[in-house]
Amino acid sequence: MAGKSGRTISNTPAGGLKEKIVSLEGALILALVAVNIFGACLSSTYNFTNIMRESPRYLAEIFMLFGMGFILVLGDIDISVGSIVCLTATIGCLSSNAGLPIGLVILITLGVGLCCGMINGFFATKFTELPTMIITLGTQIIFRGIAEVALGSGGSASMSNLEGIGILRVKVGPFPISFFLVVICAIVFITVLSKTTFGRKLYAIGSSKTAAYYAGVEVQKIRFLCYSILGFLAGVCGMFLLASTYGANTTTGQGFEMEVIAMCVFGGIATTGGKGNLIGAFIASFIIVCLRIALGQINMNTQLILVIIGVMLIVSVLIPAFRSALGQRKKVSS
Repeated sequence: MAGKSGRTISNTPAGGLKEKIVSLEGALILALVAVNIFGACLSSTYNFTNIMRESPRYLAEIFMLFGMGFILVLGDIDISVGSIVCLTATIGCLSSNAGLPIGLVILITLGVGLCCGMINGFFATKFTELPTMIITLGTQIIFRGIAEVALGSGGSASMSNLEGIGILRVKVGPFPISFFLVVICAIVFITVLSKTTFGRKLYAIGSSKTAAYYAGVEVQKIRFLCYSILGFLAGVCGMFLLASTYGANTTTGQGFEMEVIAMCVFGGIATTGGKGNLIGAFIASFIIVCLRIALGQINMNTQLILVIIGVMLIVSVLIPAFRSALGQRKKVSS
């Protein structure tokens, strides 16, 4: 695709050789199989039925994976999504308790998420000299603070009006409706990132915002759109989390941002931008979900589970870095 200045934007993601992608996906699938075998050996209660019963809370989190993948490919980061989940779940709960019909509650919840994403996008595109981590750290505090004010001194709220919420808990066989929606999202976002001009623009921006701008890419418009999409998906997460727990509190969504980023990094998306694909990240998300459910079956402390995921994240970053350094040494020595 040629830009205004005559420069071209490559159809292939930076560093995206087919062989590397296939080998990464193969390794992730093997890891997913290994985690399930580990879970079955760890506890006799780790089985398909229990996984499906516990999956709605984790599936809600996976919705954000796709938006976060876009943001990371851009070379940006958003650490406010956990707070957006908290705020959307809180507003949804309070709206339901006010007697609003479930359809309107869903629209309000999604609308709040979209607005939060647009706020992040506004600041990220208007104050380009500031790191997006700092910008979203600020909005993270603001969004959760608003939720805490709305929840009041009790710090929590439970749904008193459950009429209609069952629509979000519908199952098709053993699968919750959120599973099918996650799969649909995966197909759409993977296709957009890997097969469309918009996806190629994301990779171009992630490789070099300046070069992309001079190639005619609407850098700031695309960044704003991606933050808005992520905010909307955080609203979807908050909506399904509310349907799963029937309430919200000041810790709702806490740590979600790190888990979603971990899913992306496990799947091969570089935090520096311009590299990676959502297929690997999608597979990696199920590795983390299955691991969390397996460790939860033996009543492992939640914080310890997060420590394990953190260690896995560090290792997944160090391995390719070590390989790259080793390759450079071999080139120098030869």
